[in-house]
Amino acid sequence: MAEARATAKYLRVSPQKARLVVDLIRGQRVGDAMNTLRFTKKRVTEEVMKVLHAAIANAEQKSETVDVEELVVKRAYVNEGPRAKRIRPAPQGRAYRYQRRTSHITVVVSSPEK
Repeated sequence: MAEARATAKYLRVSPQKARLVVDLIRGQRVGDAMNTLRFTKKRVTEEVMKVLHAAIANAEQKSETVDVEELVVKRAYVNEGPRAKRIRPAPQGRAYRYQRRTSHITVVVSSPEK
């Protein structure tokens, strides 16, 4: 079976924080990855779980003979999205700029090579 991929774009979480969670599931079987995400206490885990579910659904859509229990998270990575530049009021009439970072999360699942 070929690979199946899913991507979530423009998520309002910094890529650095999202990579902490995505690094936990890379290379794991799908069931183990779900359990790992279920018990990880980070805000982004819910979004990563959605992307993983979507990748599994895409794999089922591609091939009817795919065994979901055998699927493995082959690749999982986080790219940086566009930054939203904002201004915060500062003392004495000044303004401080800050950036709201966004992320693109991609998960690729495939059957293990035999």
